Amino acid sequence: MERKRIAVLFGGASSEYEVSLQSAYAVMTHIDTKKYEVLPIGIAKNGAWYLYRGELSDIPGDNWFVKNKCVPVAVSPDKSLHGILLLKEDGAEEISLDGALPILHGKNGEDGTVQGVLELADIPVIGCNTMSSAVCMDKETAHRLARACGVKTAQSYMVSEDDKQNSEQIEAYGEMLRYPLFVKPLRAGSSFGITKVSGREELHAAVEHAFAYDSEVILEEMIEGFEVGCAILGTNKLIVGEVDEIELSEGFFDYTEKYTLKSSQIHVPARISEEKAREIKDAALRIYRGLGCSYFARVDMFLTPEGEIYFNEVNTIPGFTAHSRYPNMMKAAGISFEEILSRLLEM
Repeated sequence: MERKRIAVLFGGASSEYEVSLQSAYAVMTHIDTKKYEVLPIGIAKNGAWYLYRGELSDIPGDNWFVKNKCVPVAVSPDKSLHGILLLKEDGAEEISLDGALPILHGKNGEDGTVQGVLELADIPVIGCNTMSSAVCMDKETAHRLARACGVKTAQSYMVSEDDKQNSEQIEAYGEMLRYPLFVKPLRAGSSFGITKVSGREELHAAVEHAFAYDSEVILEEMIEGFEVGCAILGTNKLIVGEVDEIELSEGFFDYTEKYTLKSSQIHVPARISEEKAREIKDAALRIYRGLGCSYFARVDMFLTPEGEIYFNEVNTIPGFTAHSRYPNMMKAAGISFEEILSRLLEM
């Protein structure tokens, strides 16, 4: 049987470049190479695309970009090819693809930009499509749609670059939300640019910090309670993993905590009743459907001391190492890392 050719995209012009290297390495080393030919396509920090022909083990440590192992590549505009062009010194070589699996985190990868390029070339995208990726990345839009799905969200106010000099208005937002509150870039992942603000004297510095990551920022009410997550797999028939729970001893689940767990623990399954777990799964499914997700995504929510469920965000390309939250939630539901990838590619 002829193997299907799958491009796996890694890296990216994003603050989450290093995280992508770890996820993509795990994915590529667990794909069944008897069924699939994997084409690693690395996207450098400057946005240039390359077909990588070196050892996969050089990817996690960011040692992949070696000139004689990388060939510049571009997505072909020819829909009949549904593939890529290798830009060699002696001319371009066409390679058709059966699908592309972006393992890119954050801006310029998880936000619909890369998905749009692939869809224009008629390359099947293994993951959320352009619209869903863009919607889920935009915190304000995602919250509006979650509310339309009947799921509660934190109150928030958006500040554009034109508004950031209006200190009185920003301070008024802070007073209305009450402290502590969170200041977040509108479109960013892995908690980059997020600050927990305890009082007015910290607010403007937090806003300035968030603007380093995006052109729009939101001030968001802090929800008391703890974060829970729900992994979902599929497009028509959906599979839901076990709910997980983040236990924090201090602060919030920022970038350092997500990848070191210095002062936090993740419990799978969450230490909640079966009835509450079913409620969380139901809310996650409504959000997944309502925001147009497909193939896979992780829906993050908060559970308050009163047992209320609040939507936080959707990660359309969650961390994908064998030890990440998404695979662990699926593992708790009886689906191994290899089986997740097998099901995704078979779709």
